[in-house]
Amino acid sequence: MGPDPFVDPAGFTMITVPRVVLAAAAVLVGRRWPLAALVLLLPLGPWQFTEGFATVDLSWLLPRRNVKILPLLATSPFIMWYAYLTGRRTTRAWPASAAFFLVTIVGVGVVLAEGGDLALWVSMTTALIGTYLVPYLLGLLRRRLLQQRRAARLSAEAQARLRERARIARDMHDSLGHDLALIAVRAAGLELAPGVGAAEVKAAGELRVAAADATERLRQIIGLLREEADAPPLTPADEDVAELVRRARDSGMTVALDMTPGPVPGLARAVVQEGITNAAKHAPGAAVQVEVSPERVAVRNGPPRSRPTAQSGGLGLAGLRERVRLAGGTLTAGPMTERVSEGSGFELAVTLPRAGEEDPRRSGGKERPGARRSVHD
Repeated sequence: MGPDPFVDPAGFTMITVPRVVLAAAAVLVGRRWPLAALVLLLPLGPWQFTEGFATVDLSWLLPRRNVKILPLLATSPFIMWYAYLTGRRTTRAWPASAAFFLVTIVGVGVVLAEGGDLALWVSMTTALIGTYLVPYLLGLLRRRLLQQRRAARLSAEAQARLRERARIARDMHDSLGHDLALIAVRAAGLELAPGVGAAEVKAAGELRVAAADATERLRQIIGLLREEADAPPLTPADEDVAELVRRARDSGMTVALDMTPGPVPGLARAVVQEGITNAAKHAPGAAVQVEVSPERVAVRNGPPRSRPTAQSGGLGLAGLRERVRLAGGTLTAGPMTERVSEGSGFELAVTLPRAGEEDPRRSGGKERPGARRSVHD
């Protein structure tokens, strides 16, 4: 791009050396500020029309035959690279717009200086588009794609965090909520036990109220942790149904267990725990009947014999309903038909497909028509 140093050393020093220094400066600043490098390389831009990407014959429109489309110089690939980096790394639009406006002004000046021929306008327009605009747009597209990929990754990480929060909420509800309910049942039993002094009865009442308050605070914490769109985990704790019923009996509850011989459904423990916990909270002192068979798990309780220890509106049945749906089963929860006249009987029942059977609703679809909704949780 300059004189031969062996033929014209003076011309080489006056023309080529400054270009080399300018290119070196562009390399130094181009990695961090590609737009600055683009401006520095402006004197080395595609302002000569001796070589081009293509040559076309426009004699039918212009006096000249050989019109260069997208003029190319030795520096053109580097200018294209820094234009690409400008679109890739420059987040604000106005600096790039100002630089491209300056490039356009220089290109218009070059065309006017050479006579303003229409063929020159064609060459200059293709040079500006091919050397500056298209690489910049490609870099901008690449930046947008990377931003979308990063947003997708962040979204996946957020979903993973929400799933973990849902798992923690499920564990807290299954373990702490159940234990607090049993503590309240034990305290209620002490209140009604014969031969207990007034001070002990008062202390037991305070313990029952404190357990109820702790249960309510736990419900609020679970509401903050749990995301309704997330499916609770499907793996229950290690404790089996019989051990769960035994602990409930030890706490003072009246629980009858009827287990049909055969494989126990994987969700049986979760269903029984939810039913016993709800009975302890909302129907203190009521007798509880637990039935477990290979296809069905049901928990029934009678009317409460003392004031309930918790408020309605928790998330236990909502999470259990989702777990049952994912397992291909059906959950019903509500007053028992034969006890509506008595006013307090409640039944939680889950029907599950046998092991190896196909889900009749095709992998946990909608609930069956007429399925009862929960009236308390």
